[in-house]
Amino acid sequence: MRLTVGRFARPALLSLGLAFGMSGAAQAQDYPHDTVTLVTHSSAGGGTDVFLRGMVGFLSKAMGANFVVENVTGGSGANAMAKLANSPPDGSIFYGTTPTYINTSLLSNPEFNYTAMEGVVNVFMDPQIVFVKADSPFTSLTDLIEAAKADPTAVPFGVTTPGSLDRQVMEQFKSLTGVTSPVITHDGGGELLISVLNGTVAVAIGEVQELSAQIEAGEIRLLATYTEERLPNFPDVATAREQGVDLVVNKFRGIAGPRGLPQDVKDMWAAGIAKVLEDPEFKEWYLAQGLVPTLMPADEYEAFINAFAEDQKKFLIEYGILQQ
Repeated sequence: MRLTVGRFARPALLSLGLAFGMSGAAQAQDYPHDTVTLVTHSSAGGGTDVFLRGMVGFLSKAMGANFVVENVTGGSGANAMAKLANSPPDGSIFYGTTPTYINTSLLSNPEFNYTAMEGVVNVFMDPQIVFVKADSPFTSLTDLIEAAKADPTAVPFGVTTPGSLDRQVMEQFKSLTGVTSPVITHDGGGELLISVLNGTVAVAIGEVQELSAQIEAGEIRLLATYTEERLPNFPDVATAREQGVDLVVNKFRGIAGPRGLPQDVKDMWAAGIAKVLEDPEFKEWYLAQGLVPTLMPADEYEAFINAFAEDQKKFLIEYGILQQ
């Protein structure tokens, strides 16, 4: 059985500054707020936290505003969604989107869910990787699966929040392989990394951007990628498919805002992100993180989010996680 999580939009760097009749620098000075808050449900060091903090300086240069990141943790994203839902749709506050806010909305039925926000712009697709501590006895997914089947409790799996995409992917991995190991959730990628390093969990799913320092220091080892092809910056790491687990995952990273945002604000964001993605310094950073630029302006991104949510709902019902 082949499983593909999410819908992969085309990688694109659109010339949106021209498309919207904006010149970049001129449009940047017109942004309606001096300070803009970017909210994430991720704790410090988590994937969305790293993504937003890596981008804010370039956003400031492109859009002529001061961007700050605020971590609103708890409730697997419910607290962050509530903050956005109760904020004015004036372009002063936005949310860093990942599949977590869709899954939390479907699984937890929070007071405010993803429909309380609208897609503003998608920025990246973020390849998912499987990793272990550097001195782990596991050198492949085959090793891991054999050990987990022999003694499931001896090979605990680690993921981030209960509503995260990696939690879903781990369940799919278990279904495909017949493994029954326990899955331990965490508040974010930073906490998950600590659990791998201290041996609380044997294996985890993450993103390169969360782990680059530990990869460089030789503290962790990559077992597989959940991608169609091997990652260019890790050519020696086989995909899950190459190791007999037919599973591909596409995780998006973008920006959403409170419903009712003016169209000109959404247009300025599309033009600003297009300019940021073309910045040579930022490009060097995001390529090193394995991030795939996948720019979608507001209308396209909103349609993508709604389609993704429908796909997730079907999956959750199929696996008996959500009642129809």
